Amino acid sequence: MEKEKLKEIIIDQNKPIGEEVIEREIYKEILENKNNPFIIIITGIRRSGKSTLLKQIKEVIPGYYLNFDDDRLVEFQIQDFQLLYETLIELYGEKEVFYFDEIQNIKGWERFVRRLHNSKEKVFVTGSNSSMLSKELGTHLTGRNIMINLYPFSFREYLKLLKVNYSEKSLYEIKEKIKIKKLFNNYLVEGGMPEYLLTKNKDYLKNLYENILYKDIIVRYNLSNEKAMKELVYLAVNNFSKEISFNSFKKSLGLGSSTTVKEYFGYLENSFLFFLVPKYDYSLKRQIHSNKKLYVADNALAINLGFSFSKNLGKILENLVFLELKRMNKEIFYYQGKNECDFLCREGAKITQAVQVCYELNKENREREIMGLVEALKKFEIKRGLILTMDQEENLELEGKKIMIKPVWKWLLQDSKEDKQRFK
Repeated sequence: MEKEKLKEIIIDQNKPIGEEVIEREIYKEILENKNNPFIIIITGIRRSGKSTLLKQIKEVIPGYYLNFDDDRLVEFQIQDFQLLYETLIELYGEKEVFYFDEIQNIKGWERFVRRLHNSKEKVFVTGSNSSMLSKELGTHLTGRNIMINLYPFSFREYLKLLKVNYSEKSLYEIKEKIKIKKLFNNYLVEGGMPEYLLTKNKDYLKNLYENILYKDIIVRYNLSNEKAMKELVYLAVNNFSKEISFNSFKKSLGLGSSTTVKEYFGYLENSFLFFLVPKYDYSLKRQIHSNKKLYVADNALAINLGFSFSKNLGKILENLVFLELKRMNKEIFYYQGKNECDFLCREGAKITQAVQVCYELNKENREREIMGLVEALKKFEIKRGLILTMDQEENLELEGKKIMIKPVWKWLLQDSKEDKQRFK
């Protein structure tokens, strides 16, 4: 690259944030790692706020910053990193901290980051493709990094954006409770993509999806069958929070092999657009080959990519609970025995939590939903279980198991990560 052009880009990208930004919940976790020797890697779906987060950290821990997801850097190659290093020093003097956004766009980036790391520099990087990052990290940066995932806004962050304050007490006050519930109804369908929440422009979601589809998947993996990938996404987004099989998708799409479907879903997972949850089985082989449950990175994306949500609010609620469990870094499975349970959470080798999600417990489903949870609790010798609903609250004791029925909105606000361990 030309040095003067690089200077222009660096100066342009390093302008102050300007507008007020929301402090993300992982912000403090990242700052706690500022003095350790590891490379900090922040991953997540495009436009979930990684760049803003990186700039927030930079304001507290000054350093060099460059975002590689910039069309002006399309010619940047690995040999330009030395020029970049020299240009940064020339512009800002010597610093010991480096911030690199969407660095996976540059082939061979890990070699330069390793050189910085070996020189005792602190490096923060972000990326929107887990496969590219993990492959490169495994080759050159094994044991030298800490990976932290950033998801779209949680409900708590959503309320921060709207400048809505709440307390433990206010969740029981009628007026405050009504206000919070109304906002939760909005959040349930608006999701947590920061820019979409500010603009409410549905074209933004479409453009985001197309960027992921084309830049992160079709171009990156050199896919020739664009039509099949687009049809797979449409089929997937109309089946989220449901059990799926690669074979059924193969037949619906007219593809020659279920292996192709598996590969396509791998690309979608790598871009953080979809998540596949396996059925829990003591046999790893059976677990790998079992059907999966499918979830989407954000409810607004799911709804606006072709999903009729009015008849499926229970599925949207389940997707939201799944995303919250992911924010808690849970290893998640679903349970299927005589009955079914939506989520099992494993710590180490042991299943420690069972969670059922149901929009409303009624005469038709109450026994099925409760017994699905109880069966999972007995199977894995867990004392307490949780059923999350839209607006019901009740405590039960059944077959020696304690069951808490709770509204999702209250669970999201009332319980810290530590409190959520109470359901073991």
